[in-house]
Amino acid sequence: MVGSPVRVDARLERVSSVSGNAPAGGIGRSSESAPLFRRMDSDARIALDDAVRSLAFIGDLSMGRPTDHSRRTARLAARLAAAAGGGPAERRVAHDVALLRWSGCTANAAGFDQLLGDDVASREQMFSQTLRPLNAEEQRGILPLAEIHCEVSGDIARQLGLGEGVEAGLRHIFEAWDGHGMPGQLAGDAIPPAVFHVTIASELEILSRVHGLDEALLRVRRAAGARYPAALAELACAAARDWLAEIDAEEDEPEAAPGHGAPPRLVPLTLVADVADLKLPWLAGQSRQVADCARATAALLGLDEAAAGRVHRAGLIHGIGRAALPNHLWNKAGRLSPGDRERLRLMPYWTFRAAGAIARLKPDAELASYAWEKLDGSGAFRSLAGAALTTPQRALATAVALVALRSPRPWRPAHAAAEAARLLREEAERGAFDPAVADAAIAAAEGARPRAPAKAAVALTGREADVLRRISLGESNKEVARALDISPSTVRTHLESAFRKLECSTRAAATLKAFTLGLI
Repeated sequence: MVGSPVRVDARLERVSSVSGNAPAGGIGRSSESAPLFRRMDSDARIALDDAVRSLAFIGDLSMGRPTDHSRRTARLAARLAAAAGGGPAERRVAHDVALLRWSGCTANAAGFDQLLGDDVASREQMFSQTLRPLNAEEQRGILPLAEIHCEVSGDIARQLGLGEGVEAGLRHIFEAWDGHGMPGQLAGDAIPPAVFHVTIASELEILSRVHGLDEALLRVRRAAGARYPAALAELACAAARDWLAEIDAEEDEPEAAPGHGAPPRLVPLTLVADVADLKLPWLAGQSRQVADCARATAALLGLDEAAAGRVHRAGLIHGIGRAALPNHLWNKAGRLSPGDRERLRLMPYWTFRAAGAIARLKPDAELASYAWEKLDGSGAFRSLAGAALTTPQRALATAVALVALRSPRPWRPAHAAAEAARLLREEAERGAFDPAVADAAIAAAEGARPRAPAKAAVALTGREADVLRRISLGESNKEVARALDISPSTVRTHLESAFRKLECSTRAAATLKAFTLGLI
């Protein structure tokens, strides 16, 4: 073990990378660490439009852009496609390519970090045209990173079933009209039109924010005939002021609630998790492990199927916010500075800020943002403690910690199961985690699953079961009262009734019997 003794909460169990680039051939699982859980494909699904928007948010965070950048660019690109004579299909392709343009950023983050020192800041500067001139070696290093980006984003479009037009646009998104783009395979009319719609729209959106609209128009006109067709650039520049004003007005409108029309096409939520995990080469597949551990932990704690499913979905998306922070923060060996620790505390905030902007994902994103909270108040980003943390939140945070202990980090190898269990229990004894939840997570990692409920000779009311379930987790009557928003005397009444029905006189006996009978 390298350095000081490992504490589960020492760096938010921040991850750190071994040498090497992210996978270039699509979305895969790291060979560095065997999964704790071997399951069939996840049953968690998400509406296609929500998946695309989630991936757009991840891309925006990776680029150091505001979380509305890809959405605004998509609206600009669709307008430009229409102005150029495109029909509904062409407008939709431009819109979707714009949303997924930066979806490959997590895949080459490690390469950008190694090449330019800060994967987030360097990309932000590159596309806002404020980056210092690159030397010859750095210029050569950009090409393979662009190839990784295009391959992964094209694979994402294929997996989502978005059609050949979107996939082709993403696979050639960095090509240029004069043939001097990347990877430089195409030029002129051989390049999919959506590439130019999106490139111009993206540059207008970024440059107008950084340099002002007048300067942005000047720079786009200067690049006309090289990066994109001159006529298309002029068409965009002539209408840009009006289009941006329209989009500003649209941004003030709240997101519409999910409708009651035809059900949306559903896609695996695991794709969003896998893309987020590509941020660090050794992290691939870890969000799936967290999600499965958290769901199994929740089930062992007696949460119903709906609650356990929400914990599982939150586990899948809990790492989205990592995209906002540069790789070197996660990879840095030794003690972190106070400033670095403070930046890392924002990861769960960015998870909620990004995924929480999607109405159908908001409940899952809110739960996901508790993934680094600790029972003693030392966690991030809210620093909540005690009864303020619900059982689902405790289950998720404990699963995150246990999976991290069982996985390799740059400053240490993966802990064996027994050692990881010991460290987690030590943290629980110090007050960072709920001991009962820690035991459930350890059992879940060892393969334990709830027994099928037995037919009970007695039945508890819903409130009696709620009270007894929380008592079983070690909460006091006052803590249960606060959590359930009832009085301590009401808690006592429900508890006494449950004791009578179960023919028990102690909390431990009542808990054991209720679990055995499948009542909690």
